[in-house]
Amino acid sequence: MAVGRSAALKVDWAKIGTSLGLKGQTAAALANFKKRNDDARRKVQVLSETPQTVDLQHYRSILKNQAVIDEIESHFKSFKPVTYDLGRQLKAIEAFEAQAVKNAEETKGLVDKELGDLAKTLKNIEEARPFEDLTVDEVVAARPDIDERTSQLVSKGRWQVPGYKEKFGDLSVL
Repeated sequence: MAVGRSAALKVDWAKIGTSLGLKGQTAAALANFKKRNDDARRKVQVLSETPQTVDLQHYRSILKNQAVIDEIESHFKSFKPVTYDLGRQLKAIEAFEAQAVKNAEETKGLVDKELGDLAKTLKNIEEARPFEDLTVDEVVAARPDIDERTSQLVSKGRWQVPGYKEKFGDLSVL
């Protein structure tokens, strides 16, 4: 039992979350588990510090009604602590562990997919031609909405892009 306590005290909760990169529901479940662990540890500490013996002779000397003391003593001697079946708690912990592993695997799959997408994007950026080397036809093929917007402005008789002068200034010499 002492080995279990010393091992439980050595758990670095902050390091678990950051080293595994836990986020979302998994991190919240771990924080909730840590809180329950701390609460249980605190309760055990408080209970272990409280005195566990009752001095019935002291009460016999103070109280006149000895029948009450006798009744309390008989209840005290017949008291048996309740034993709990830990199977249910252990199953809950195993279910929590299984859910955590499942969430971690899902997160790993999402991260791997995102890394693959980012690698493709990076390769595309590295292999792309410089902007200066592109022709108008290539830009229109890549972004047809530019050609549509230009046609729309020209059909309305607008030869300047709205907001261009405000952003870049007027280069005409007066």
